[in-house]
Amino acid sequence: MTRVLAGCILWLLLAVTAHAGPWSRDPGHSFIALSGERDDAGNSYTGLYTEYGLSRRRTVGLEVSHTNVGETSAMLWYQKSLDRGEGPNKLSYATGIGVIRRGGELLPLSQAALMWGRGFSGPWDGGWLSAEARVKVAGKTEEVTVRQGLTSIQYAYLTPEIVTKLDLTVGLRPTPLWAVVNQLRLEARKDTDFSAKLATSVVYDLTGPARLEIGFVAPLAGPSEPAIRIGTWLEF
Repeated sequence: MTRVLAGCILWLLLAVTAHAGPWSRDPGHSFIALSGERDDAGNSYTGLYTEYGLSRRRTVGLEVSHTNVGETSAMLWYQKSLDRGEGPNKLSYATGIGVIRRGGELLPLSQAALMWGRGFSGPWDGGWLSAEARVKVAGKTEEVTVRQGLTSIQYAYLTPEIVTKLDLTVGLRPTPLWAVVNQLRLEARKDTDFSAKLATSVVYDLTGPARLEIGFVAPLAGPSEPAIRIGTWLEF
């Protein structure tokens, strides 16, 4: 675990609660974060996430990520609020399209999401609840060898690789400068077992628009290892 923590500190910039969830970015305002985590098995993830508010109900953004197994992806996305800005409940949908580089190939990538959230007052300085359901579809190359007489012919074709995710988040603010975030992550995909993780983080407001976060991810079900995460992001 000491080696994992040291490796994460060398990154300096990572993030856990980068996504705004159902809350739209204010018009003309931006958000930038560098994100990632590292587990006990040496698996790592880093990513760049940005948002820009187009209007009161519309937000656009870009996500770029990379894993230590050589998989890189980039996605442009669009989010629209479904509520009128009245009442405590916030509801939004998002769609995205991009590419993923895997094994030297560039493959198509798309995403659809539905998000709900609401803030609440007390205890301390209040907090928030949110739920995000996402479906990601990536291209996956399948190879089939067909034998025709004495000749073998290999065919390659593209099939969808579907990943379904549900993130449930509870955030509390003990003080105006500190926040505690607990997130339950559920993930299902066709080629691997169902997984569940609990990510717990503390977030501190730094000088100006920056924030710093340190967290721990504990596996609850499925093939995964404990992980450490540390992060920072800017809002302006």
